[in-house]
Amino acid sequence: MKIAVISNGSFGTCLAQVLCENNHDVTLWGRDIEYIAHVNKTRVNDRYLKGFIFHSKLKLTADMAEAVDGVDFVLISTPTQYSRSSLELLAKQKLNNPLIVNVAKGIENNSLKRVSEITQEILGNKHRYVDLAGPSHAEEIMQRIPTALVSASKSKEDAELIQKAFMNEYIRVYTSSDVTGVELAGALKNIFAIAAGIVDGMKFGDNTKAALMTRGIAEMARLGRALGGEEATFNGLSGIGDLIVTCTSQHSRNRFVGESLGKGQSMQDIQKSMGHSVAEGVKTTESAWQLAQKYKVEAPIINEAYKVLYEGANPSEALMRLMGRDAKEEWY
Repeated sequence: MKIAVISNGSFGTCLAQVLCENNHDVTLWGRDIEYIAHVNKTRVNDRYLKGFIFHSKLKLTADMAEAVDGVDFVLISTPTQYSRSSLELLAKQKLNNPLIVNVAKGIENNSLKRVSEITQEILGNKHRYVDLAGPSHAEEIMQRIPTALVSASKSKEDAELIQKAFMNEYIRVYTSSDVTGVELAGALKNIFAIAAGIVDGMKFGDNTKAALMTRGIAEMARLGRALGGEEATFNGLSGIGDLIVTCTSQHSRNRFVGESLGKGQSMQDIQKSMGHSVAEGVKTTESAWQLAQKYKVEAPIINEAYKVLYEGANPSEALMRLMGRDAKEEWY
C-alpha cells in the first residue's frame, strides 16, 4: 500500500520504518523544512530517535500535498494537542477518502475530544478510522523486540487491513471494535505513569508502585466505562498492557516527568530538559480531571495528579491523601 505518516517524532518514525520493512511505499512528513532536509541527508532522526538509520526506501518531505498524494491510508502520529492542526492541514489536500490511522494517546484540552472525534469534526463522517495502540516504545520496535498492538475500528475490514499492514515476525496485531475504549485506555494510562514516576522519584518502593498501578487500572476502567468504553478493553493491550509498560519503562516520557517531580524538580525545568519530546499525560491529566468532574466519576489518583501538575501540590502530601481516604471494599 501507499502510506503517509504524519509527524516525524519517535513513534511516527519507527512505524514508518516498520511499514517500509513490510514492503509498503511510505512517505514520512514533518513540519520543519530545514530539519526534514537534514534528516533526508543524514538518514538519522537524531532529534527524536537517535542511533537508528532509516530504511533506504523511506521517503521524507515537508510538503503535505506530496506526502498524501494517492495514499491508501494516512497515519497520524502528531501528539494529541496538535492533532487538530495536522488534520486541518490534511483536510486542505486533495484526498481520495484514505483510511485515517491514529497512534496519538491523549484527550484534547478544552474540547475534551478524542482523536477520532476531532477527525470526524474536521474530515466528516465518511472518513474511515482506525486507532492503533498497545504497549510499544519506539526504541524497542526499532530494535525488532517482539511487540503486540491492537487495531481498533468500527469497521472489521479496516481493523484487519491495518492488522495485516503491520504484522511481521516481531509485531503481532490484534483487532477490536471498541474505538472509544482503546483511545481512552491509551490516553488515561499516561496519567498513572506520571504518578508511578513520582513514586519512583520519591523512592517509595515496589509495594507502593504495585498498589498505584492496580488502583490505576481500576480507576482507568471506571472512567473509561462512563465515557462509553467496554470493560474488556481496559483489561487488554491498550489498557493494562500499555499501563504496565508506561509505568515501568525507562523509555517512558510520562514516567520520567513523574520521577523528576518526585525528586523535587519543577515542571518548567522538566519540560526544558525534555527538549522536543512530549509527555502526553501532562495535558491529558487536565482533560481527564474535567471529564471525571463532568461525569461524576470517582477518580482519586487523577484528582491528585491534577493537583500536583496544575495546582502546585506537594507529591508526598498527595500520596498521603490517597492513603488516608476512607476504607473501602475492593471493586472495579
